[in-house]
Amino acid sequence: MAAVSGNLEGKVAFITGAARGQGRAHAVRLATEGADIIASDVCAPVSSSITYPPATAEDLAETVRAVEATGRKVLARAVDVRDLAAQEQLVADAKEQFGRLDIVVANAGVLSWGRLWELTPDQWDTVVDVNLNGTWRTIRATVPAMIEAGNGGSIIIVSSSAGLKATPGNGHYAASKHGLTALTNTLALEVGEYGIRVNSIHPYSIDTPMIEPEAMGALFAKHPSFLHSFAPMPYHRVADGKSEGLAAFMTPGEVADVVAWLAGDGSATLSGSQIAVDRGVMKY
Repeated sequence: MAAVSGNLEGKVAFITGAARGQGRAHAVRLATEGADIIASDVCAPVSSSITYPPATAEDLAETVRAVEATGRKVLARAVDVRDLAAQEQLVADAKEQFGRLDIVVANAGVLSWGRLWELTPDQWDTVVDVNLNGTWRTIRATVPAMIEAGNGGSIIIVSSSAGLKATPGNGHYAASKHGLTALTNTLALEVGEYGIRVNSIHPYSIDTPMIEPEAMGALFAKHPSFLHSFAPMPYHRVADGKSEGLAAFMTPGEVADVVAWLAGDGSATLSGSQIAVDRGVMKY
């Protein structure tokens, strides 16, 4: 599903959570395909209830270096997706610099663990506010610019396999990601008249700092029945004619391949679709 090189030549892409992990992979891949990049990330702790290390300003600077190495331009800024005014200002500055906006990848998100009735209010509020409310604010800030540009475009909402199925131990995360599925489907209907497509992707088990093996292991040790909802990937990847066997994680680059395809004309018939990026695990 990898896009053809140069498929996005002359286009501009807005990516949240771009300092590292999936966000950086999306930024670099879209730049490789010819797009100039607007990269944002909070680059700071989001809440004490998020226990893995946050992205840093140096992480975002590394994304800038990687994008510039492709020969494309990049505007990067530390912005919290929960801050609508800051997102709107970034879009306004990007319009002045690039003159258009064609692609939005709403990627920023956070995760914590716990049974629903044992979550703290801060755990619930932080995950829902970043993942769902923050994505709505990204849409609120970017869609008017896309409509004004008059070039159509593609919006890719990064949900999760947890946006399609039950995932015990992170119900607040699943609720936020299910919300993104509804947001995707509604927005696809609302912006279709402007030639803008909206699709959600649903990755499973991506090797990024969000994956906390110790936290997951502790939860599954305490509640072993939860483990059955987190199945191994049934699809064996083949490289150089040899099977690599079952994988515990996928790479951000594998997800970026799908994002690049959805951003380009090769997926022109898709809107309001949910794309499982999971090597078949959702079929268990």
